[in-house]
Amino acid sequence: MDADLDSCVPTDIITSSDKLDLTHVKKRLSALTIGGFYGLEESDLDKVFRLPTTTFIGGDESALPLREIIRRLEMAYCQHIGVEFMFINDLDQCQWIRQKFERPGVMQFSLEEKRTLLARMVRSTRFEEFLQRKWSSEKRFGLEGCESLIPALKTIIDKSSENGVDTVIMGMPHRGRLNVLANVIRKELEQIFCQFDSKLEAADEGSGDVKYHLGMYHRRINRVTNRNITLSLVANPSHLEAVNPVVQGKTKAEQFYSGDTDGKRVMSILLHGDAAFAGQGIVYETFHLSDLPSYTTHGTVHVVANNQIGFTTDPRMARSSPYPTDVARVVNAPIFHVNADDPEAVMYVCNVAAEWRATFHKDVVVDLVCYRRNGHNEMDEPMFTQPLMYKQIKKQKGVLQKYAEKLIAEGAVTRQEYEEEIAKYDKICEEAHSRSKDEKILHIKHWLDSPWPGFFTLDGQPKSISCPSTGLPEEELAQIGQVASSVPVEDFTIHGGLSRILKGRGDMIKNRTVDWALGEYMAFGSLLKEGIHVRLSGQDVERGTFSHRHHVLHDQNVDKRICIPMNHMSPNQAPYTVCNSSLSEYGVLGFELGFAMASPNALVLWEAQFGDFHNTAQCIIDQFICPGQAKWVRQNGIVLLLPHGMEGMGPEHSSARPERFLQMCNDDPDFNPKITDDFDVRQLYDCNWIVVNCSNPANYFHVIRRQILLPFRKPLIVFTPKSLLRHPEAKSNFDQMLPGTHFQRVITDDGPPAQNPSEVKRIVFCTGKIYYELTRERKARNMENSVAITRIEQLSPFPFDLVRAETEKFPNADLVWCQEEHKNQGYYDYVKPRMRTTINRTKPVWYAGREPAAAPATGNKNTHLLELKRFLDTAFNLDAFKDHI
Repeated sequence: MDADLDSCVPTDIITSSDKLDLTHVKKRLSALTIGGFYGLEESDLDKVFRLPTTTFIGGDESALPLREIIRRLEMAYCQHIGVEFMFINDLDQCQWIRQKFERPGVMQFSLEEKRTLLARMVRSTRFEEFLQRKWSSEKRFGLEGCESLIPALKTIIDKSSENGVDTVIMGMPHRGRLNVLANVIRKELEQIFCQFDSKLEAADEGSGDVKYHLGMYHRRINRVTNRNITLSLVANPSHLEAVNPVVQGKTKAEQFYSGDTDGKRVMSILLHGDAAFAGQGIVYETFHLSDLPSYTTHGTVHVVANNQIGFTTDPRMARSSPYPTDVARVVNAPIFHVNADDPEAVMYVCNVAAEWRATFHKDVVVDLVCYRRNGHNEMDEPMFTQPLMYKQIKKQKGVLQKYAEKLIAEGAVTRQEYEEEIAKYDKICEEAHSRSKDEKILHIKHWLDSPWPGFFTLDGQPKSISCPSTGLPEEELAQIGQVASSVPVEDFTIHGGLSRILKGRGDMIKNRTVDWALGEYMAFGSLLKEGIHVRLSGQDVERGTFSHRHHVLHDQNVDKRICIPMNHMSPNQAPYTVCNSSLSEYGVLGFELGFAMASPNALVLWEAQFGDFHNTAQCIIDQFICPGQAKWVRQNGIVLLLPHGMEGMGPEHSSARPERFLQMCNDDPDFNPKITDDFDVRQLYDCNWIVVNCSNPANYFHVIRRQILLPFRKPLIVFTPKSLLRHPEAKSNFDQMLPGTHFQRVITDDGPPAQNPSEVKRIVFCTGKIYYELTRERKARNMENSVAITRIEQLSPFPFDLVRAETEKFPNADLVWCQEEHKNQGYYDYVKPRMRTTINRTKPVWYAGREPAAAPATGNKNTHLLELKRFLDTAFNLDAFKDHI
């Protein structure tokens, strides 16, 4: 009678690792199956056991001898593939994986498949060897030791194309990037080779980037499936894994714009190094976006080039987990470890990974266990730190040679055919190298990863250098205001407090006024009506950190029933996406940056919970947003909303660090520009980003609309208020928002000082909410005739023309910059030299504000008020600076 094997195979031995100990597994299987359960003798190995329904090792057979069961389990789990999946809490998914690896004969390949695989290995290997021969002293971060990465990626793309995918967006580190560009994306080889020419001149604006950071966009026929495929490799900095959320955001956007709600046509592939995958926290942040409704890309295939070393650090010092891929377990992603020296095993695993993604639309990880034949780069000496490892590597036969010998022994190819394949590719490289010598100019735009067809002229220039009025007709303002103050869904019960807020909005509309929340509503709503998609993302943005926005209404009686009034604006409007994000800055800002890359005809905004917290996303700001156009000729119109203001809330809830953004602006403080008719727009075109601090809702409304109406795209940094959200004076009239009105870069003082400019003794320049404290103090001191207060709303690019006009208007006035931030922070160091340049250094620019400090703000409310009183005294004491002259 057959024995029952339901409990014979424990789960702890069918998961795997980088180092599969076959002897150990045999002993475990024998001990557990023979002695551990049944007390069987060696002779009992020939007994037949009935197979459980949870295993597929029997194929079509329902019972097997124990000896054969052990052999088949060894074939499934103790060869060159190790599978981690038992942690997945879905039986169907576990069974699907078991079937892929346990069923007998699954790793059978046709002759054509083997020959294709060999050709791909030839291209991968010979490309690196060609570069090494021609440019032996150049850094290129080659793929030697992991050449099977190229057929791995091509297999994933082939299988995905077969399953209906027509767009693949990729992100990767520098190792192997040139090979991927050449043999996966199919960038022209001469364009790659000419990058090694130090005499090549740059044709595009900007500073450019090193060759192993550049991206690429290419549409071509997939030769295996004969279907069109678009491949995009996103440009990235050296900051490892930073590109991950950017790729996911771009993928989400491509899915959104193409109506691909299930991710069946657009997908992402992310490549990683083993040390970075385990060490960089952004990997975890990005994984946690993978299943969130507004962020999911419906499954990403992750490929880890597991060198078993990070620069000079070995895994024992680089991670605490057993494997570099353990982070993927948090989202129940299966992990397939595979020996990269077995190309057929790699190909099989990649097929399974692509099928998993197509079947379950969830993330999956392929761990290519390989080695790094050279040091961190071609100039590096690894023997200093890993002598024993590199002695072994030097003895290691190359994977192409191993695989070619295997196929020749099998009779799948002849040695002559193999050598002809090598000669054919070598000839292709040599001919491309000859053509590359004709390239005299480097065009970075040829490496663009996100082209915007139709937005620019054919040579990549804006279609105009002008911006129309950003105002709106009164009836449109009233209509948007009506939506903002109502609930457009029947039988929907809102919170009583929210009813009062909506009533207040309705009253403001009747009085032709808007507060901050309504000004934003007008900007968003009008763009939606014009067909512009608006996406607002960040922590708690649906309600707003300060409970002012309320763009998502919640039924008080029905769980999960919500209403987004902004999506009820008009029948033909664009959709509005507003989504609370995970509690992440780095990951989410990177995601939104990627989303904004996909199309210029969308307003994408990321709001920090408090501006102070943006610095956990500093890498995205410093490496992508600030220099992105200069490095990669890639414009981006993302908007950062950063709540900022010194209100006694302590050092972590006061400052969005404006000094950092201003320090990274690319305008020259010592150059007095020539003022032309299009000066304001020309400045915007030349800058790397726009920095504003609006003091009223109308100006905020205008700058948001201007962001889309401009004929080009620049990042916009907005220091948004907190107390001004409900400040009775921080309201705007409809008249400031009607047709013909624009964003005001500078708001001049049109009160008593404008009537008698010669009587004015001081101009106090400021920005943001401090304006309201200054006007209140000026009134209390009865100095409205002697002190003018001018608001600089756009800090960068600096409004040289308007500041000059303002200083000339008041010839007898001294100049003071007043800010609530500390002197070594805020705007002073940016504004002062530019103001001095504007007036040809004829006058000093005095400072009124807090003293220099290490922390952004005091934690003591009394000290906060004392500091405020002190610098207001300085601002209005006309004799305060006499001793300094």
